[in-house]
Amino acid sequence: MSKGKILVTGGCGYIGSHTIVDLIEHGYDVVSVDNLSNADESALAGVAQITGVKVKNHVIDLADREATLQLFREEAFTGVIHFAALKHVGESVHQPVRYYKNNLNSLLHVIEGMEETGCQHLIFSSSCSVYGNTEELPVTETTPRQQAESPYGRTKQMCEDILFDVCRVSPELQAVLLRYFNPAGAHPSSLIGEAPSNPASNLAPVITETAIGKRKEMMVFGDDYDTRDGSCIRDYIHVVDLAHAHTLALDYLRENRQASNCELFNLGIGAGVSVLEAIKAFEAVTGVKLNYRIGERRAGDVVAIYANAEKANRELGWQPRYDIQDIMKTAWAWEQKR
Repeated sequence: MSKGKILVTGGCGYIGSHTIVDLIEHGYDVVSVDNLSNADESALAGVAQITGVKVKNHVIDLADREATLQLFREEAFTGVIHFAALKHVGESVHQPVRYYKNNLNSLLHVIEGMEETGCQHLIFSSSCSVYGNTEELPVTETTPRQQAESPYGRTKQMCEDILFDVCRVSPELQAVLLRYFNPAGAHPSSLIGEAPSNPASNLAPVITETAIGKRKEMMVFGDDYDTRDGSCIRDYIHVVDLAHAHTLALDYLRENRQASNCELFNLGIGAGVSVLEAIKAFEAVTGVKLNYRIGERRAGDVVAIYANAEKANRELGWQPRYDIQDIMKTAWAWEQKR
């Protein structure tokens, strides 16, 4: 028996497709919506190979209010996992209006669709970028948010604020905000992985594309930060671990275990890995020497951030299984296959 019909926005994307696999494997029916601006439907072919389930994708831009509302009217969703957003930090610095219009309006239209059709459960894809350049490490859910370092980060802060405000006056809406750190790696089957239509900006695909020869070299943005080796530090979380957290968050809402109707969770492995350490991990597990050089700092980059995920461990029962070596191993297997 199905646990419910879930709309996954951005379902053809990297995290969306892995989450669809996990949802199907844990008893949910899934519908995708993706405007294919930074993904294509081949990811859903991979999902079908892994799960044996063909997932329907609606090619709709959620910034289009009427099209979004019509989708909610046509399908009786019991929950929504909202990934769809523009997400490149550097691009957001140069195109702030585009990021604000897309990321805020798409969430607002999803909320309207939920309210109109009585859909109560929402999992929102937030980001560690909401913490800004924090002085508290590791960050917890109560760590004060600092000024965001980019318009992208600011849209995530604003979306969180929108949800807190809406939940305050709409007790029937049950929301979980997942602040996740740096997703990386690929499904162990190598049937789905990170395959952006636009040039990759996340570290793992940049490393693998350089290693396989798609890029002549890789740039490390700065080696003069106040960190142990001068490069930025992040908390890299395997995408399969991250995907499972969304399923657990839906179960958490279905079973009515939450203390409030708008809950926050950090998702990370709780340890920082520097850019240079990630490169060394890749070289160690693959035996491939990477061609990289040190460049200038990049606008919008936070110096160091990693998570305290004890709340997710305790309340969602979430335990990450993979580390940076697993991330690099699966990312490389996916790169070689694709």
